[in-house]
Amino acid sequence: MLVLSHRISLFMTEEPTRAVQDYLKAIHGLGGADSLVSPMELASRMGVRAASVTGMLKRLAERDLVAYQSGRGAMLTPQGVSEARRVIRRHRLMELFLTRVLGLDWSEVDAEAEALEHAISPRLEQAIAAHLGEPLEDPHGHPIPTREGTLAQRALRPLHTFQVGQDLVIREVQDDHPDRLRRWMDLGLTPGVCVTLLDRHDLDGTFEVRVANRVFTLAAQGMAGLLAEPVLAENAHGTSVP
Repeated sequence: MLVLSHRISLFMTEEPTRAVQDYLKAIHGLGGADSLVSPMELASRMGVRAASVTGMLKRLAERDLVAYQSGRGAMLTPQGVSEARRVIRRHRLMELFLTRVLGLDWSEVDAEAEALEHAISPRLEQAIAAHLGEPLEDPHGHPIPTREGTLAQRALRPLHTFQVGQDLVIREVQDDHPDRLRRWMDLGLTPGVCVTLLDRHDLDGTFEVRVANRVFTLAAQGMAGLLAEPVLAENAHGTSVP
């Protein structure tokens, strides 16, 4: 019994494996800090079978990282949220380090940061954060969790869902499609840039968008992943805002 108890203790306190960290981050990304995430949703996000997800959720529950309800899904516990945001913080810090310091293109850093987030130590994490000036956002506009695990919440909407004539500021862009990221960079559709929806053509599903002094015609699919919020009129001239 003592040997078994010792093994359980080690399992409960050891550093989470890469697989555990990936699952926690995925659950957090699907809203699992506030609500249940279904096994099917998680399987789709992770690219694995539902049976594999169920087994992992049970193991995470044993470690008090998720609250698991059989047949329904799981929600992160406070400890699970903390672990997930620790990984998210490292990922987003690495993305910013790779772009700002090493000069990598913002379309290629997600995959690199995915590998590095599991390898850096807490000491190196803080050294990177200090070197970057304790940044608030990654290159794609996503908030970086603080060292204490606080993550800024925003009420953002997809760019194409706003009304024609509205002046908007892009705050975040989806970072998992390199070709689309390169296209957005070419068009100037980057976080902090003000844009205006000039027209909507329902017949072919396209929009006219003004960015600075240029006007582009974009399909809804080409705008998918651009998250924005309304901006004050005095800032709505295609310029960047804080």
